[in-house]
Amino acid sequence: MKQRHLVTYAVLALVWGLSFMVLVRVVAAFGWAGTVSFRALTAGGALLLVALLMRRRLDFGCGWKPLAISGFLTVVMQLAGIAFAAPRIGTAMTAIIVSAIPLFSMVVGRIAGLERLNERSIIGLVMGFAGIVLLVGFPHAPLTPEFLFACAISILGSFSAACGSLYVSTRLRNTDPWVVTIGSFLWGGVMTLPLILFVPLPTVPGVADFLWLLVLGFVTSALMYVLYFGLLAAIGPTRAISVEFVVTVVAVAAGTLILGERLSTLQIVGGAVIIAGCALVLGVWPGARRQATGI
Repeated sequence: MKQRHLVTYAVLALVWGLSFMVLVRVVAAFGWAGTVSFRALTAGGALLLVALLMRRRLDFGCGWKPLAISGFLTVVMQLAGIAFAAPRIGTAMTAIIVSAIPLFSMVVGRIAGLERLNERSIIGLVMGFAGIVLLVGFPHAPLTPEFLFACAISILGSFSAACGSLYVSTRLRNTDPWVVTIGSFLWGGVMTLPLILFVPLPTVPGVADFLWLLVLGFVTSALMYVLYFGLLAAIGPTRAISVEFVVTVVAVAAGTLILGERLSTLQIVGGAVIIAGCALVLGVWPGARRQATGI
């Protein structure tokens, strides 16, 4: 990767890693449905306003349907999975599940004919899914139906994120990242807005809550997704999505050191196995020979 790509990679890892703490606070004020919808609308609307003020030309010639599909996969499903799971299973564990996205990306890419499974990839996939079993099956807290359901929702969200990244990298590869980000978030916000009728806000948000929502929507979502979609187009989905490894390290460190969250020994082992499996799948371990993804 070029130096500017490495800088983008590092910024994404740091901001997204710390965003889990902001997310938990926003969910407490707006509920998981309100958080996803208001976050998406804030992100899309703020970025559209910035583009207009900058007089940036936005070409939506790609049509509404690809942006709606991207919004459903990368915003509705992924962010809903994270917002629903984080308060129930902890930010550290949610972040570790998110780190499994490259595993799902490889599986979906193979099914779609975009990725090739060699011996190293197969070993990595087996390790990764074994790590998920350890992570979910041996928690520090009691194993309850609510815990398992939250884990399932988080895993589904990560799987959808993998599908969304592959979709964007193929169908919207030549589309302006600003257009992809604005369109995806606005569609995602509109799609999730009706859910507030069934999942009402748990409290009356204060001024500080709206400020945290603005940080979550504009900084960690709008600006970071512009960088991420640009990185996708520049270095490919598999290498770009590996940023989730570093995101996980930052989020787990923040969750344990700042929020006081605890993971069992087997969960820590499971998280390490997941990251090692993803590293095998991506070919990013030290000394590995980088291979083309075929995308």
